[in-house]
Amino acid sequence: MSDGKELKRRDFLSSGTAGIAALGGLSLLAHPQKVMGANEQVRVAICGLHGRGNDHLHNYSQIKNAQIAAFCDIDDNVLRKRLDQVDKMGLAKPATYTDIRKLLEDKSIDAISIATPNHWHTLMAIWACQAGKDVYVEKPCSHNLWESKQLVKAAQRYNRVVQHGTQIRSATAIREAIQKLKDGAIGETYIARGLCYKWRDTIGRAPVEPVPAGVDYDLWMGPAPQHAFTKNRFHYNWHWNWWYGNGDLGNQGVHQVDVARWGMGLGFPNKVCAMGGHFMFDDDQNTPNDLSCSFEFDLPDGKRRMITFEVRHWITNHEAEIGTRLLGTPEPKASTAGQAKLGPLAGSHNTVGNIFYGSKGYLAMGDEDADTYLIWLGRDQEQQQPVHAGSERAHFQNFIDCVASRNKSDLNAPIEEGHISASLMHLANASYRLGRTINFNPDTQEVIGDEEAATLLRDGDRGYRAPFVVPEEV
Repeated sequence: MSDGKELKRRDFLSSGTAGIAALGGLSLLAHPQKVMGANEQVRVAICGLHGRGNDHLHNYSQIKNAQIAAFCDIDDNVLRKRLDQVDKMGLAKPATYTDIRKLLEDKSIDAISIATPNHWHTLMAIWACQAGKDVYVEKPCSHNLWESKQLVKAAQRYNRVVQHGTQIRSATAIREAIQKLKDGAIGETYIARGLCYKWRDTIGRAPVEPVPAGVDYDLWMGPAPQHAFTKNRFHYNWHWNWWYGNGDLGNQGVHQVDVARWGMGLGFPNKVCAMGGHFMFDDDQNTPNDLSCSFEFDLPDGKRRMITFEVRHWITNHEAEIGTRLLGTPEPKASTAGQAKLGPLAGSHNTVGNIFYGSKGYLAMGDEDADTYLIWLGRDQEQQQPVHAGSERAHFQNFIDCVASRNKSDLNAPIEEGHISASLMHLANASYRLGRTINFNPDTQEVIGDEEAATLLRDGDRGYRAPFVVPEEV
């Protein structure tokens, strides 16, 4: 990519004032890059602890060369809960912070692990790079396309190790399946599908109410517009509000879009179209709960490739055995009447995975928990022997090992790849919101002939609330 060139030292020094201003006076690279000894632990700060951050806690606690050195969360109630967990786990008590800017002044911290809502991901990661910290950033790495471009620039300018939280790239069974694709197991692959069929109920409507005690809601809002508190704009349900989240395409779907692109060996698309809607429910959600996306890629040799992706939010069927016991997920439990139950009472009601279609057959795989995959050739369907699926811990371990070695080329999900996959998601969401196809230049990473789409992908519908502004110059 054109943004991929390392910048010279004089360029870095001349742009330093932008980073200092963004961090409220922090010195750039306050924590000099150090060479770690064989037995030295990477000191990690976990930022955002309510949901996904709890998974970060459990994963890092089981990695020998990682130490959980600090917590950062705007909710004192969550902080206390996680401190109790750490105590019960027999771990050393981490330092605690409410404001990420204060945390980044701690020179003893080597890396931060970001599990906040999406609208904070890029700004927090850029600030960390400017402060000399390495970064694990949850998917999607950005709230809009322009943000992740800025994050890629920051990671390269400050020479930081930045891992994207698309952990399926570290799952053993999926890695094996991807290699089979590259080896031509189904011939020439021309279309890949991503599936995100999850039973999601209505979130209802939540009234405005006082901010809960112990919550710094101004910090939680951060870059987003200031507004009154409701429970549907807070823990988890923020996913379904455009100000903070990106719908289920950006929540679960970005994993399957990433795998589809990975398996096909594709980068940025030339054309994106998405249609869908918010069906069945009258509630506070303003992102679609059903969405069908198509991505078109024109290859240098004149050939064309396609990726499709679909979100379904309610009753659905399994496809290509994904979501069944055959691909590593338990079958639905039977009711007392002997009928299979649907929805939340079912043992398996989700269909999440990928299907690749080639000139000889197709290959189907589930999510990172599935320990096998299917290859169908003509009349023969072959279930591959189970292999260790690779817990998501492998992804965190990969990040920690690269922080210690300083070898960014060993990252399973480097931020450059995360940026591309997140961009496909942003383009599809923009197409849905505008109601039209978006043409895109893969070389310049710019929208073609659609100023409104370009503005939306720059977060033009929301903007940034000072001082929480993603910098123009990183």
